[in-house]
Amino acid sequence: METNTNALTVDDLIVHFLKLEGVKYIFGVPGGGLMNILNTLKNNVSDLTYFICRHETGAAYMADGYYRATGNLGVVMVTTGPGATNALTGIMNAQADGSAVLLITGEIDQRFYGMGYLQEGIDASLDIKAIYTAATGYSSIITSGSDAATIFKQALRDALSIPGQAAHVSLPVNVSLEPVSITSLPTAVSAYRTSPKGTPLEDVKTAMASFLTAKKPLLLLGNGCRQALSDNATYKSLIQFVETYGIPVITTADGKGVFSELHDLSLRVYGIADCMWPYYYFTDKETPYDGLMVIGSSLGELSTNSWSQILVPQVENAPFIQVDINQKIIARSFEVTQGIVGEAGAFINDLASLIPQFPPDEEAVTLRKQIISNIKNTHSPFVDPSFDYNSNASPIKPAALMRVLQSGLPSDSKIFIDAGNCVGWSVHFLAIEPPASIFTALSMGPMGFAVGAVVGAKIGCPNITCVGIVGDAAMLMFGAEVSTAAHYKAGAIWIVLNDNNLSMVSQGMEHFYPDNTNPGVWTELYELGSPDIAGFAKSLGAEAHIINSPQDLENILPTVLSRANNDGVPQVIVANIDRTAIPPYYNAEYIVTASSQNN
Repeated sequence: METNTNALTVDDLIVHFLKLEGVKYIFGVPGGGLMNILNTLKNNVSDLTYFICRHETGAAYMADGYYRATGNLGVVMVTTGPGATNALTGIMNAQADGSAVLLITGEIDQRFYGMGYLQEGIDASLDIKAIYTAATGYSSIITSGSDAATIFKQALRDALSIPGQAAHVSLPVNVSLEPVSITSLPTAVSAYRTSPKGTPLEDVKTAMASFLTAKKPLLLLGNGCRQALSDNATYKSLIQFVETYGIPVITTADGKGVFSELHDLSLRVYGIADCMWPYYYFTDKETPYDGLMVIGSSLGELSTNSWSQILVPQVENAPFIQVDINQKIIARSFEVTQGIVGEAGAFINDLASLIPQFPPDEEAVTLRKQIISNIKNTHSPFVDPSFDYNSNASPIKPAALMRVLQSGLPSDSKIFIDAGNCVGWSVHFLAIEPPASIFTALSMGPMGFAVGAVVGAKIGCPNITCVGIVGDAAMLMFGAEVSTAAHYKAGAIWIVLNDNNLSMVSQGMEHFYPDNTNPGVWTELYELGSPDIAGFAKSLGAEAHIINSPQDLENILPTVLSRANNDGVPQVIVANIDRTAIPPYYNAEYIVTASSQNN
């Protein structure tokens, strides 16, 4: 079915497609380059809400967080020149992490191209289209009413592909009022886009036959599985497959939580800030590790401990199978015995459907489950007990902070982790079980991601607890978005790890470049000036809480959750942490093993 386009302008066309895609919210900062479409949005306020953010990158982080929390397209709209360039980091990050985000940037009137008009981004020293061509999956300029539908539909196809992408469309202010030249508009998204839904079944059979020859195989899931496993039926297929054959599961840090970390077969995270359980599984000599299947991971640096050979099965002719929708990354980091180009969900469902053709070896299944049980019963998942997971001391041990969050947050919480040391503490010490979910930005690692993303998540999921775990420096960088949350009554919660330092940098420099003649110099160099984070948060409309012990957090958490979820009041918890605590990034066991195998 299609709708007639009599008297429709380019602005009307854009709004039509946004509504068709189910878009309800747009994030951004307005300006003169958007003046015409702003008027159109004003006339459609019952269907589309334009959230006015405090910074364009903050708006992009919000759209990214909204997509991750809801699965729906995130939309950003900003003005010309610096408005467009300010959004770049957040949009680039969405592209890197596979988030479906559409950016619409305003542009000056075409009559003034090349004449030095204020904030010009086309035919000038600044080329917005080129910038976003280099940073997104798609970037184009709508030049007239005749190409508007073609370009906008292509942007939607690219953004909503699998994996998701960031797409950019530039809209000159005069073009926005031009009439469209097409005679009708689609009334269903299926008229102009679709998604891959399959995997070659014969390839799945081959993979399954090979994988099940292993006595001690392992399944590695990456962030590329997240969308597929958000489907309950597909998640059940995964559970059926691994339980039938007793196959242990690990995830990458950015895939953390796609499989329940409290399941008997979970060995939790491998890669940056990894759990110790995979190490014991890899290195057990009595029954050698002899098979790996990877689904939805590019096997990049942080997912593999810098491509450590410990991940490669150490038995001759052992299966190493990599499945991904993106053929460009298959066998990029490790040679494989079989690569399969296919959609993760279809592959997982096919594995479950083929179980009757591959009866389990019950003796092997029992052995695998016993090995996993022995590892968990014998070894802590944590790299070092000195991290004081059970501490109640002041200042707060960050590991102990994670302990309180583990027990105190609702079971369906959505947790966003910023760049820096909060990654190490959260990835290592939190155990995530769906429907709870956790999101990182580890492909690019920009500071401030979680500060903004948690606001977008809360706007998209107002009845679910949404928490950002961030550092004090990240809060200073993008904390102005607390004001956005307060203005729109989005009850986001921020846990701020406050140590008055860029500690990931200072601790890293101390690790690699210790200065014995001037102890503590690195800490001194990267201090933040003791800002009043709580006062800053209060000035922006949040309720702020300062805590000095894990017990303090336990005491205030029920009130924080109630005020955020029931009253829509943003909550900022400033946790004064032990600044000498170092997160588990430098895992000696993995480093030694990797070094010995790589030499």
